[in-house]
Amino acid sequence: MDSVGPTRTCVGCRKRAPAASLLRFVAADSEGNLRLLPDPARRLPGRGAHLHPDPACFAQAERRRAFGRALRLTGFADPELLAEHIRTVPVPSGSTDGAA
Repeated sequence: MDSVGPTRTCVGCRKRAPAASLLRFVAADSEGNLRLLPDPARRLPGRGAHLHPDPACFAQAERRRAFGRALRLTGFADPELLAEHIRTVPVPSGSTDGAA
């Protein structure tokens, strides 16, 4: 199992998966507003969290207000850039165990 690499938990569905199959995102301050930024290259600084690149997982995370808890934020972070990224990137087959 070590050859697969690190595993992370999706903040949406709460299922563990290899980090390579999840989208990392971070919160960044832009002109006084916190925004959730997708980090597909896994290079942005700061605390990151992981999410399946699937609109269903994004919706679950948003409904559960999981973004702020996962990133340990005290304020609201605008998820629009992350949502746009997930809408425009195709979902890899087998990214989530549940059927939609």
